[in-house]
Amino acid sequence: MNRPLLAVLALAACTSAGAATRSPANGAANVNPDTHLVLRFAGPPHIGNAGTIRIYDAADDRLVDVLDMSIPAGPTERASGPYPPYLAAPYDYGGPRRTNADTTPGTPSAPGIQPAAGRYQLTIIGGFTDGFHFHPVIVHGNAATIYPHHDLLRYGTTYYVQIDPGVLTVADGSFRGVAGKRGWRFATKARGPAADARRVTVAADGSGDFDTVQGALDFVPDDHAGRVTIFVKNGDYEEIVYARNKHDITLRGASRDGVRIHYANNEVFNPHPPNVGTNELPGTFPSRRAAFALDHVHDVALVNLTIATTLGGQAEGLLLNGERDIVKDVTILGAGDALQTNGSAYFENIRLTGTGDTILGRGPAYFRHCEIESRGAFMWIRNPQANHGNVFDHCTFRATGGAAVLARLPENKGRNYPYAEAVLLDATLEGIAPAGWGPIEGDASHVRFWEFNSRDANGKPVDVSARHPASRQLDKDRDAETIAHYRDPAWVLGGMVARRKASRR
Repeated sequence: MNRPLLAVLALAACTSAGAATRSPANGAANVNPDTHLVLRFAGPPHIGNAGTIRIYDAADDRLVDVLDMSIPAGPTERASGPYPPYLAAPYDYGGPRRTNADTTPGTPSAPGIQPAAGRYQLTIIGGFTDGFHFHPVIVHGNAATIYPHHDLLRYGTTYYVQIDPGVLTVADGSFRGVAGKRGWRFATKARGPAADARRVTVAADGSGDFDTVQGALDFVPDDHAGRVTIFVKNGDYEEIVYARNKHDITLRGASRDGVRIHYANNEVFNPHPPNVGTNELPGTFPSRRAAFALDHVHDVALVNLTIATTLGGQAEGLLLNGERDIVKDVTILGAGDALQTNGSAYFENIRLTGTGDTILGRGPAYFRHCEIESRGAFMWIRNPQANHGNVFDHCTFRATGGAAVLARLPENKGRNYPYAEAVLLDATLEGIAPAGWGPIEGDASHVRFWEFNSRDANGKPVDVSARHPASRQLDKDRDAETIAHYRDPAWVLGGMVARRKASRR
C-alpha cells in the first residue's frame, strides 16, 4: 500500500473518531488503570449487537482486552425449575485473589459448582472467579460509557483503543468507529498510591487515585495493618461493587446526595448457579444480585453516600456479610430485599427504600434514627437463636403502597425461623396495618416481635388493639430492664461497640 493511501486511511480514522469527544482524551497521560472509556456525541448514540471493542498495549500491539458486542449482557428472565440446594460444605474464602488477568471469568470457585447457564458477558470482580454479568457499554443521554474487564490495565503503560463500525452509531452517521493506533491513545500513571497508604481518593472525573470505588477497594491489601480511609469525591459511580476478605476500611463520601454508587442488578441478571442456591447462611455461595456487596468482611464503615440498584425484583442496594460493620448517613435504594445484613452491623441515620421484605438477614443489626420506606412487608428476619435480630431505636417506618406489616414470617422452602426478632423502641409508624405483624407460620413461641411506645406521624400513640397475637407490647415499668438492654447497641450486637471514631475519620 502506498504512502498517500495510508495517509488518507489514517485521516479517515481520525475524522471518524473526531465525531465524538473522548475520555480519556486522545493522547492523555496519567490515566488511572481502572478508567472507563467514554464517548460523548452531539446526539444520543445507539448500541449495536455486533462488532468488538479492543484495547491494545502500544508497546508491542498485544491485545489486552476485547468486548464482543454480539454477546448479551445477561439474562432477562428467571431460570425455570426448583430452587437448588445450598453448598454441602462451607464456601472457601481463602487462596489468592484472582482477576481477569490470570483466570477465565466463569471459572467455578468451589467444587461441584456449575458455571452459569447461557453465553453472557462475564467479568471477575473482587476476586470472585464465577464472575458477574455486566453491560459492556451503557448509554445515558449523549454519552456512551465503555466498561473494560476489571484489572487488565496496568500502571506505566500506553494503550490504544479500536472500535468496530456499528458498535455505536449516531443518527447522522458521523461516527464510524475508531481504527488505527492513533485514533484513541492514552497512557496510565507511572505508579499507584504507596502500598501502605492510609488514605486514597476516588473521583469519577479521573482527578483521584482511582476512578472507581471497586478499584480503590481492590487496592487495599487483605492483610493490611491499621485503618484505611477511601474518600469518594462527589460524582456518579455506575458499577457493581463486590469486595471480600476486607477489614478496617472506612469508605466515606464527600456528601450523601453527591456520591451515588449504583447499578442495574438483580437476581435475574446475576442469578445463583443452576445447581447451587445462595442464602444468608454462613458459608453458602455468595450472592451476586446486589449493586454493592461486602462479603466476609469485618470492621468496615460506609459513611455519607448513596447506594442504589435500579432494577426491580430481588435486588439489594446493599448486601453485608460480616462482623462489626457500620453504615452511617447513607441512603440505600433497592427493591425486594433492599438491604440484606448478616453478621453484627450498626446503622445510624440511614434512609432505606424498598418494595417488600425491605430488610432481610440473620442479624444482629441495630438501627438508630433511621427512615425506612417499603411498599410491602418491611422485614423478613432470619436470625438464629444464637444472636439477636433487628433492633430499632427512634426509627420511622413509612408504608408507600397501602397498609403494610412490619415483619412477616412465612415458611421458606420448607424451613422457618422460630427465633426471629424485631424490637421497635419509640418508633414512628405511618401506614402500618392494624395487625402490625404477620403472617407468622410455624411455632411462634420464641418469636420476639416487640414494640415500645410506637407513635404515629403526629406523635400520638398508635392503636395496637388489633396487633397479631404473637407480638407483644413492652411496658415502661414492667419491662424497664429489657428496654434498657435493647437501647444498648453493644448488648444487642454481642459486645460490638459502634466505632463512631473510626467512621468519622
